[in-house]
Amino acid sequence: MTTDVTAAVTAVRFEHRDDPSPSSRLRSSRGYPIGLGTGTPRLSWQVRTDDPDWRQTAYEIRLGDGPPVRVTSDEQVLIPWPFDPLPSRTRATVRVRAAAGDRWTDWSPPATAETGLLRPADWSARFISPRTPGPSAPVLTRTVALCTEVASARLYATAHGIYQVTLNGTRIGDEELAPGWTSYHHRLRYQIHDVTALLRQGENTLDVLLGNGWYRGRLGWTGRQALYGDRPALLAQLEVTYADGSVEVIGTDEQWTARNSGILADDLYDGQVTDLRPLEPVTGPVDILDEDLGRLVAPDGPPVRVTQVLPARSVWQSPSGRTLADFGQNVVGRVRLRVRDPKAGDEVTVRHAEVLEHGELGTRPLRSAKAADSYFLADAAEAVLEPELTFHGFRYAEITGVADVRAADLEAVVLGSDLRRTGWFSCSDPELERLHENVVWGMRGNFLDVPTDCPQRDERLGWTGDIQVFSPTASFLYDTAGFLGSWLADLAADQLPDGSVPYVIPDVLRDVFDEAGDGRVTAAAWGDAATVVPWVLYQRYGDVGVLERQFGSMRGWVDRIASLTTEDGVWAGGFQFGDWLDPTAPPDDPFAAKADPDVVATAHLVRSAEIVAEAAGVLGRDADAKHYGALAARTREAFARAYVSDGGAVHSDAPTAYALAVCWALLPSAEQREYGGRRLAELVEENGYRISTGFVGTPLMTDALTACGHADTAYRLLLERGCPSWLYPVTMGATTVWERWDSMLPDGTVNPGEMTSFNHYALGAVADWMHRTVAGLAPAAPGYREITVRPLPDGALSHASARHLTPYGEASVAWRRADGRFALDVVVPVGARATVHLPGGDAAVAVGHGRHSWTVTDPCTLP
Repeated sequence: MTTDVTAAVTAVRFEHRDDPSPSSRLRSSRGYPIGLGTGTPRLSWQVRTDDPDWRQTAYEIRLGDGPPVRVTSDEQVLIPWPFDPLPSRTRATVRVRAAAGDRWTDWSPPATAETGLLRPADWSARFISPRTPGPSAPVLTRTVALCTEVASARLYATAHGIYQVTLNGTRIGDEELAPGWTSYHHRLRYQIHDVTALLRQGENTLDVLLGNGWYRGRLGWTGRQALYGDRPALLAQLEVTYADGSVEVIGTDEQWTARNSGILADDLYDGQVTDLRPLEPVTGPVDILDEDLGRLVAPDGPPVRVTQVLPARSVWQSPSGRTLADFGQNVVGRVRLRVRDPKAGDEVTVRHAEVLEHGELGTRPLRSAKAADSYFLADAAEAVLEPELTFHGFRYAEITGVADVRAADLEAVVLGSDLRRTGWFSCSDPELERLHENVVWGMRGNFLDVPTDCPQRDERLGWTGDIQVFSPTASFLYDTAGFLGSWLADLAADQLPDGSVPYVIPDVLRDVFDEAGDGRVTAAAWGDAATVVPWVLYQRYGDVGVLERQFGSMRGWVDRIASLTTEDGVWAGGFQFGDWLDPTAPPDDPFAAKADPDVVATAHLVRSAEIVAEAAGVLGRDADAKHYGALAARTREAFARAYVSDGGAVHSDAPTAYALAVCWALLPSAEQREYGGRRLAELVEENGYRISTGFVGTPLMTDALTACGHADTAYRLLLERGCPSWLYPVTMGATTVWERWDSMLPDGTVNPGEMTSFNHYALGAVADWMHRTVAGLAPAAPGYREITVRPLPDGALSHASARHLTPYGEASVAWRRADGRFALDVVVPVGARATVHLPGGDAAVAVGHGRHSWTVTDPCTLP
């Protein structure tokens, strides 16, 4: 055995958790907090080497100072834990080294993780709540005396509502809106904080501020509150290990007290009201609540944090004399306002909106959400105003109660789940680059603990249809494995016993949409998130575990919709969203799409049955693979019988219908396929290359056109600037993706429809085609173990590139057209391989890791 100094193992990680060390090449966020939720975490690593012939043949893993475990394998992503399960509260350090034949790398730098409280019995604390809830946000308090030297200390905490903890006057952690939003009746996350450095000998005081959050505040547009419960509550457990090895546990119990705070009102939709004047404290006892601790889970993804702070671009007076501020970017978060020489009793209000209309703050799209923060000031030299228990979607703010507001006094504090950025795109068209940036910002704003539809109005819900179409784009741009894995656990928890999938997860709208009166909710493309999102996570991250965890949910959904088919084998009748928000639909009737909803529904049954069959094959469930494969085949045949003419015309003759049929192989014969592709291109041309599809069809259009030989039409569709189109909002100054193609009309007025969001990521799903086809970087095997490089240049662009941090390392594709030549540069990470298709070339080229370059005749100059 020899040591290979040309290769090194790096970026060792537990599950999907980022390496938190500052030197990590993976780290572009602040990473995950402490606390593994499993005692058998899977391990992954990357390898760096310039040797093009290096191939891993074995690896060794060492736990602490124990003996290494050697395995003969070329796998390096999500490797099963090779040791005994870790108990609760255990800090584990591992090192990895890899071999290529008899050449071994050095041991990797140590990677460390810590298990949380893995069993309900690990909790001695109980939920507590103020006995007499007051009008203000309560603060729960406990003072404890520590007499000897502290070696280490952990605080485990969660809440009904949202909470912030201070210890001896210092805020603990950088999480916002913790514990986040889950299906609280089934799953409630807890957080772990290392508080060793904050404790001192003598008295120590814990103060915990409780807000309403999703648990007790408004949810949905019906005005309903306290859907999960009407009492804010805290569960906290401080575990102190002393230098002599003894342990003391201080948990929430009847010894805690409750008092009022200066936060007079707080709501995620309406905002926060804060009184900064000195308080007359009112203290009272707490009640112990009987709650199920078995629903407590450690976080799977990173928390919500402040991810950026943007200064105000300008401040001015509106036509009505209001003070307005522009932050230059539609964001999600809150406004930080500095007030000089405040006077006691003065009231300052900050209102938020995404757009201006007629020169004033455009609040109509907010519907009933007030989106306003108010402050009653105290005498001081200066006050910095910023709410703690709410968030807003906004680009503009209106400030009242301050005589002289300057741009330097205002900042937009950006909030979102602190996901690691993993994907980038660039090209020669500045407006197309701006579209891509709008997609990124839309995802940043709406990936706030759950994948919401929009962040500003009285909704902000985890709509299943939106993430179903957007999940491939999301999983390229950011590491969403833990974030979406957690959301899928909520989907499975909220799924009905008959397999029906609620329209939003967490499910807070079932009674609103329960058209049958029996709690059943089914809609194609929305419920299909149960199958599509796990499959996307498997494809993009190589995570078989997510298929294992979700398989029952995936199968339950397909069984449910298969039970709704007619004798002809198609899914017809009943409620459907259909091709939601087809641009030809009236503003007040978003259901009125050209594509027949039964065509949409039956196509999705084919697709989901096929996904379940493939997932069953991955999991070795041969009987299930056969069963669902046969269901997909039968339904495909039924679709063709019911909806496809002998010549290839698809019922309703709508672009979405043809896009579904082309992308999901629903046209049986070559003649039908040729007609379907030609007819799709004709419809796009007849519509002036403007968008004529809604939420279902739009993500498929460019892929469908490309697949049937009309890539030039796909490019013209993508680059069209007239309304409706992807670039029309860019020409109107949009900085995020809109809900409607014409959320703002060409004359600058807001669309008259009741649903008019200026931050909706779903229609940005076209970015996935930009990554895979414009730039040419696509996964060909789970986790990008194999990569397809197939750029599709067009004369409208002189260059394009995409870069993605795969589980194996960085992969990139960049091409440039100049002087009649086409230059292509490709980077493949160690452990992966790529198949490269050069434009105009006949044979694909297989390459291993490393940097590769080609120059050929520019295909765009050929006759």
